[in-house]
Amino acid sequence: MQDLLNKIPLGVRQLIEAMQAAGFECHIVGGCVRDLLAGVEPSDWDAATNAAPEQIRAIFPDSYADNDFGTVRVRMPQNAAGDFLEIEATPYRVESKYTDKRHPDKVEWADSIKDDLSRRDFTVNAIAMGYIKEGGKINIDIIDLFGGRDDLKNKIIRAVRDPDERFLEDALRMMRAVRFAVSLGPDWRVEEKTMRAIAANSRWLKMVSQERIRDEFAKIVMADRGVEGIEILRQTGLLEHIIPEMLEGVGCGQNKHHIYDCYAHLLKSFEFAVAKKFNFHVRMASLLHDIGKPRAKSGEGPNATFYNHEIIGARLAKKILERMKFSKKDIAKIVLLVRYHLFYYNVGEVSEASVRRLVRNVGSENLEELLQVRMADRIGSGCPKAEPYKLRHLRYLMEKTALDPIDPKMIKVNGKDVMEVLNIAPGPKVGQILEILLARILNDPRSNDRDYLLGEIKRLGGLGDNELARIALDAKKQKNEVEIKRDQMTKRKYWIV
Repeated sequence: MQDLLNKIPLGVRQLIEAMQAAGFECHIVGGCVRDLLAGVEPSDWDAATNAAPEQIRAIFPDSYADNDFGTVRVRMPQNAAGDFLEIEATPYRVESKYTDKRHPDKVEWADSIKDDLSRRDFTVNAIAMGYIKEGGKINIDIIDLFGGRDDLKNKIIRAVRDPDERFLEDALRMMRAVRFAVSLGPDWRVEEKTMRAIAANSRWLKMVSQERIRDEFAKIVMADRGVEGIEILRQTGLLEHIIPEMLEGVGCGQNKHHIYDCYAHLLKSFEFAVAKKFNFHVRMASLLHDIGKPRAKSGEGPNATFYNHEIIGARLAKKILERMKFSKKDIAKIVLLVRYHLFYYNVGEVSEASVRRLVRNVGSENLEELLQVRMADRIGSGCPKAEPYKLRHLRYLMEKTALDPIDPKMIKVNGKDVMEVLNIAPGPKVGQILEILLARILNDPRSNDRDYLLGEIKRLGGLGDNELARIALDAKKQKNEVEIKRDQMTKRKYWIV
């Protein structure tokens, strides 16, 4: 028990002691207790007490009310070094009927921690922990009324008491059950009775706000077992009320280039993105990139076609993401990746100009994510390699075209400066001098100083025409050698021979 006590931050212990000194009960509850008992460092801290909100604020004058449920945010020291953390302290409460399947019709304060724990969602989140000082000794007090510690040990998500009642109180709890099962670690699962209740009540998810659905869905997408999460959502009927468009791909066969139906292909692509720990935008784009295929399909069998499915998919993705209230920035990025994931590229067939157009359409800052979606798409199609030679070659061309060209624009003087310093008209001499100066700064970038270069223009202008032409020719050869060397280095970077 001493080990548990040592893991509780200083401020949390001080909050409990201050509440007890004022004559109130106080326990830490919910996810922080679950994580402590599982050996995981909690990311936030929640406390429950028999004190009313105004009594909590009287004990901690700098605190402030946070929501309609009486929660008070208390700022406490985190450690002896002077860091601080915020703790949410909420009165014990019981909740009445949930007419809208989202919020209790009214919230009433309760007298005991037992009543408070009884209204919580899952057994592993319905454990309370406090401590009592007796004769200078501190004893940890753990209250577990519903077998949460056993479920924690066995990695089971089980609803507190009747799962139907818990889900009718707040339909989002069904998604939370899935999210906990796939994010708490390997081998976690939803208990069978709880799973059946999710399937039986899945239709009530439509009563939940899109913002709350979005937040839970994003957490599932980012979980290490996110693929299992999406499939559980489908099996329980929840996906129908989140992204029903994905279900259009179930049983929708593809063509000779694919070995999975449209839905399974999306899931396999997403699986690769999760395994590679790609970011949220890439994971979402991998999950949605071919969502337009069922609506674009023409014909059946190995020669079926899906013309413009990437355009249809981009429109659908935008509609889905807007419906789920994602930010404009997230929507723009994900839709862009869906729209351009089908870019055409074969070595020897696509010019550098085409690559520049792709870069211009997508934006250089999005290229890596676009290539990651393409790799996920390939694996999702049953291809053995995520990044074959032609994709490496494309990376090489993208970097090559992105490099600043080696030309006189790099110099801090120009042709007009040459003509003014030497008092000459436009002609070959201007270009020759600039070629020589370019070679100079390639050898020594520090020489790209305007005053120095103006002096060099004057000196070079005094050379004879033949001498100047010879030096300019040598300078041009030197520039070509630098370009060849730079290109070779870029090719080696991407294993291009």
